[in-house]
Amino acid sequence: MGEAHKDGHRALLNPGEENEMDIFGYRTHICRKVLCIIGYIFSLGFLLLLFYWKPEWHVWANYVPCSLEEASVVLLKTTDEFKQTSWKKVKWIQLSSKDFIAYSAATKDPDSNINKAIIKPDLKVRYIQVQKIRYIWDNSEKQFTKAGILEDHYSCASIHSMFESGVAAEEEGIRRLICGPNIIDVGIIPIWKLLVKEVLNPFYVFQLFSVCLWFAEEYIEYSVAIILMSLICIVLSVYTLRQQSVKLHKLVESHNNITVSVYGEDRGIFELESRHLAPGDILVIKRNTLLPCDALLIKGGCIVNESMLTGESIPVTKTPLPNTDNTEPWKVHSIHDYKRHILFCGTQVIQVKASHNSPVKAVVLRTGFNTAKGDLVRSILYPKPVNYKLYRDAVIFLCTLIGTAFIGMIYAVCVFSLSGSAAGEVVLKALDVITIAVPPALPAALTAGIMYAQKRLEKAGIFCISPQRINLCGTLNLFCFDKTGTLTEDGLDLWGVVPANGYRFQNVIMLSSDPSLPWGPLFGAMATCHSLIVLDDNVQGDPLDQKMFESTCWVLEDPQEDNMTENTQQRIVKPGLNTSSDAIEGIVILQQFPFSSSLQRMSVITQVLNGDEYAVYMKGAPEMVASFCKTESVPINFSDELEFYTKQGFRVIGLAYKILDMKDHKKVTTLKREEVESDLIFLGLLVLENRLKLETRPVLKELNRAKIRSVMITGDNLQTAITVAKNSGMISEGSNVILIEAKEPTGSDLATIAWTLVEGIKPKDSDIMNICISMEDVSKPADENLHYHFAMNGSTYQVIIQHFNNLLQKILIHGTVFARMSPGQKSNLVEEFQKLGYSVGMCGDGANDCGALKMAHVGISLSEQEASVSSPFTSNTPNIECVPHLIKEGRAALVTSFCVFKYMALYSMIQYIGVLLLYWQQTTYANYQFLFQDLAITTVISVTMSLNHAYPKLSSYKPPAQLISPPLLLSVLINIILSLILQICGFIIVQKQQWYMSGLSSIYSACVPTNVSETNSLLINNNINLTATVNSAEISEFQTYENTTIWLLATLNCLIVALVVSKGKPFRQPIYTNYIFIIVITIQFAVCLFLLFVDIHNLYKALDLVCTPLIWRGALLIMLLIAFAVSYIAEEAIIENRSLWNAMKKIFHYKSKSPYKRLQRLLKKDAEWPPLNRKDFAAQGNAALNGERGYYVNPTFESNEHS
Repeated sequence: MGEAHKDGHRALLNPGEENEMDIFGYRTHICRKVLCIIGYIFSLGFLLLLFYWKPEWHVWANYVPCSLEEASVVLLKTTDEFKQTSWKKVKWIQLSSKDFIAYSAATKDPDSNINKAIIKPDLKVRYIQVQKIRYIWDNSEKQFTKAGILEDHYSCASIHSMFESGVAAEEEGIRRLICGPNIIDVGIIPIWKLLVKEVLNPFYVFQLFSVCLWFAEEYIEYSVAIILMSLICIVLSVYTLRQQSVKLHKLVESHNNITVSVYGEDRGIFELESRHLAPGDILVIKRNTLLPCDALLIKGGCIVNESMLTGESIPVTKTPLPNTDNTEPWKVHSIHDYKRHILFCGTQVIQVKASHNSPVKAVVLRTGFNTAKGDLVRSILYPKPVNYKLYRDAVIFLCTLIGTAFIGMIYAVCVFSLSGSAAGEVVLKALDVITIAVPPALPAALTAGIMYAQKRLEKAGIFCISPQRINLCGTLNLFCFDKTGTLTEDGLDLWGVVPANGYRFQNVIMLSSDPSLPWGPLFGAMATCHSLIVLDDNVQGDPLDQKMFESTCWVLEDPQEDNMTENTQQRIVKPGLNTSSDAIEGIVILQQFPFSSSLQRMSVITQVLNGDEYAVYMKGAPEMVASFCKTESVPINFSDELEFYTKQGFRVIGLAYKILDMKDHKKVTTLKREEVESDLIFLGLLVLENRLKLETRPVLKELNRAKIRSVMITGDNLQTAITVAKNSGMISEGSNVILIEAKEPTGSDLATIAWTLVEGIKPKDSDIMNICISMEDVSKPADENLHYHFAMNGSTYQVIIQHFNNLLQKILIHGTVFARMSPGQKSNLVEEFQKLGYSVGMCGDGANDCGALKMAHVGISLSEQEASVSSPFTSNTPNIECVPHLIKEGRAALVTSFCVFKYMALYSMIQYIGVLLLYWQQTTYANYQFLFQDLAITTVISVTMSLNHAYPKLSSYKPPAQLISPPLLLSVLINIILSLILQICGFIIVQKQQWYMSGLSSIYSACVPTNVSETNSLLINNNINLTATVNSAEISEFQTYENTTIWLLATLNCLIVALVVSKGKPFRQPIYTNYIFIIVITIQFAVCLFLLFVDIHNLYKALDLVCTPLIWRGALLIMLLIAFAVSYIAEEAIIENRSLWNAMKKIFHYKSKSPYKRLQRLLKKDAEWPPLNRKDFAAQGNAALNGERGYYVNPTFESNEHS
């Protein structure tokens, strides 16, 4: 329905992006709307509520399919596995003819998206607003495109020519109107809206139905209790949402109230509120300003603080977009790192560098929620849904209970109709069955367990903004870690320098013991090749740069405050007071080509102070630096020397330089990067030590014991990463490491992939280190049963994705070290692990890990910067000790959820069985009997059962992630059968007793003593009959022997079930450590036994119980003890017996359906895996390898692991 595909009916919104959606066009149909309104009225609003829960049904019922061009509403459906749907009205913007004529005359680009969106001659623009982003209808392409974005098709030259001189006022007005205001508007959601949204949750709607029914039956007390519990849950939920809303509002509030300087055509520089900015406007960038939008730097340079986005307060240098003549799009021209030209919204401009006495200019690139900051805020407002099987299983389980309730309803209707009861009473009794079979208190009970876990995490310094993910922590079986700042210390210590002298390296200079280094090119590189700045009298920048510069004992001069002078950013370094070098007065850093992770290098152009010698210095990844150097200047043992240090965990940086053969200062300062980065002379290696954090090794050892796989994803050197993995225990001793190197196709050559075994040996002729690793060509590991780990860098990973995709999943099964990974590759890798069926956690310091932290099932940030808002969990302890703690609490919370769910389901079934048995006699429990079971027993137990703390030791296996699993279903079934037998036996046997008599007048007969004389007996019977006659009006319809027997059995059975299903080890502390639960259940047992054995007339009358002989009460207790013994033995010997279930799996040849488990089984049978000492070529079409390999398609992720 509604999916009849007409021409243009369906399209793709945001193709290839994280928020990709299918969009369908629909138009209004008057007849359908009228019918729906009638339906709303006759269903008393229930149909409207159903449409609220199912937006697609609303669209299908009210509208008819049409093309998107004609649509009045659109239906949106996400293309991920969640298939979330929503609908939006198509809105219109009306332009005045006067403004349009002025715009047409002023615009420099008639082919812009703005121009294409205007429908002529009506002068209207169609648009939709989806997740805070405005999409305008492109009349040319016949699709919705984002407004508020400068088109990507512009070349560098066209951007400079069209926008550098500013935009005309006439064009600005139309752009602002169509693109919308430049605001990140996160209003504080009114409390009434939050309340309505929370109350319309299906669970609370069911509770409302239950409460209305109970009021009709005068079951007032429990109704009030449920209302109070629901109100507490709703208030807590609304309070949490309100606090998040206020916090987010404060985070972005300042963004919308900024005054900026804008350069306009024929108007010069003028002040403007940032909300009025539109793409194409020219910003004049000044020092110490907060950027209100994403802007493309086209004139001058900037240093910005991007901590809001990256989590690191390290100054980042931005360079202007070059004004080149080529026609390719500007992003393609700067494909290596186009972000170095972009000033991101929310970042702070620390310093600016004017160009030729002209102000620093940037063209507005993106506004509002299209910006980097807007995207971060949207990810918080519209988080990725949790694909958690427990919640889906819970819905299935509840549907089963509802199905059971319908059977009970049919039974109730038949029984009460045949007995001649009034129609109203029949309806009430039938509906009552639903509220008994489906426990209304379940949401509150489950919420309590999550809240307790959240509070325990907060006490441990772990803060959570997504409580529903706590249960997900219990399912994790793979954890990814960043290296620097996460596994290793944040700071680096400069260990030494290895100078190069032509064909060989010289002896290492240990700077830790002898900090003096003679003046020369190597010293010059260390003093100048950095991005440090002076801010508030402190040198700030990358920790590596700081350590390198500090070792020279030189000082960095604070630049002048005048922002408009040419030399503002030309930093000067001079010898410090404690240096003896007087070779030169100082060095001026004329120009800087900043470092980027994709380029893996940075370089500077320098001039000797008061001299005419110009030099270029380069610093970066040693392999990258060496590739720009003259071959004869690179030592022949370069690779061996590099491996010697990187394999021991050192971080190694390459240095190079050259003297420029020109004296023209102006020409030198206008040189391009590609002009200076060539024919360099290799200077040597800078060796820095990055120590493991003390907590790293024990934590990884604990995860390994728990069979939770650890993976390293880092931006650092591959060899360094491998050594850190070995030293930390991520790669265990005796395991083999296989290096994978893949290369892009070149010319007629196909893409290649090579596999090389890495083996640990002792180094020769060196007493500095104990361990070294070298490459050996080995055909197979010595012991084929040894574990092996794959290691690769980011470029190899990219080639594998593009040209060897059939190998990707095979490699990931044993991939452990991923080095030189960009932020995007980190996110992609996490997603690929998820597709394999892993439940993935990610731990990072928030620097380049934000995307991966968001993508993972569970992300925990060690950074408390604003970037941590993208992570569900944040630890205030800057080490990975938080990871096992989080997993332990997650496992405890998950087991608690299962316990509570199982208990609530069993309590419902116990009560359901009892009520249906009593319906046979046209009676049921009295209100106070219901109240005692529902409130005094079940509600208190379900809330206190969740108080168990997590077990301090991680188990070697994780709890089941599925509610619908054989052990849990069997447990529920066994206890239901036991309860059924128990209550049926009580119901039947009580009727067989000699003292049993039916009728209200007989309820006192059972307590007549059997050993009195006949005369006394007759006297007592007469007194009883007299009392019964007098008090018959006071005896309620509920006071029967069957009712008393069934109620006492059911109530005590609820307590027995609570004891049996409340789990302790290995995921939670033993039950006896939950003192509140033990005290509560002891008191409840005592009260129930008191009611069973102590016959107090007024108490029994209040609870509508009747007196029974002591021997019958003893018989009931024996029946309960037998039920407890059978239930406990079944739970311990069968349900919790892992050996038994594993044996059954073997007998029935059960295999896990998880994709990674299936793949592991296939690889064990593959005699040629893992490949070693060989090189493979991509097949034509880049689809498969030469040779038979098998092709594995990434399945849609679903966490359905059974092992």
